Amino acid sequence: MVETVVTIQNLIYEIRGQKVMLDSDLAKLYQVLTKNLNKAVKRNIHRFPSDFMFQLTNEEYESLRFQIGTSNIKRGGRRFMPYVFTEQGVAMLSTVLNSEQAIAINIQIMRTFVQMKRVAIENKDLADRIKSVEKYLIEYSKETNQEIDRINDAINYLLEVTRPSKIGFNTK
Repeated sequence: MVETVVTIQNLIYEIRGQKVMLDSDLAKLYQVLTKNLNKAVKRNIHRFPSDFMFQLTNEEYESLRFQIGTSNIKRGGRRFMPYVFTEQGVAMLSTVLNSEQAIAINIQIMRTFVQMKRVAIENKDLADRIKSVEKYLIEYSKETNQEIDRINDAINYLLEVTRPSKIGFNTK
């Protein structure tokens, strides 16, 4: 189960500020062809509003392709831009793909999304605490630097005041 969660986590990307999964990755998990998954979605398109599923732009796909190393369209890869599914879209897929495999995988995917949210919330608290410590240290270092500057000014003043006068002849 842990292996499945890690595998699923590696298939979740952030695009347009949303956590999404690629149609091809979902098809592999559900053990169906990508084109069959997309056909089932298109037959039930009313179940997939834009906040559940959207198609990537060329730029988004190129950026993602470099991250995950998918094949080039010109070299036998995809002919159409992939669709991505948000958490709600993945949940809706279980109503469209009504197989035991789809149901089992959907349960794992939903658990993974929940776990990722939990980790994000925990990390947010930790990040807030780190920012608080950083702010304190920055403020403290400013005060310390001001004190060091005052000490340096005092030392320079004392060196200037106590500098011995020159004794001897000036020859030119």
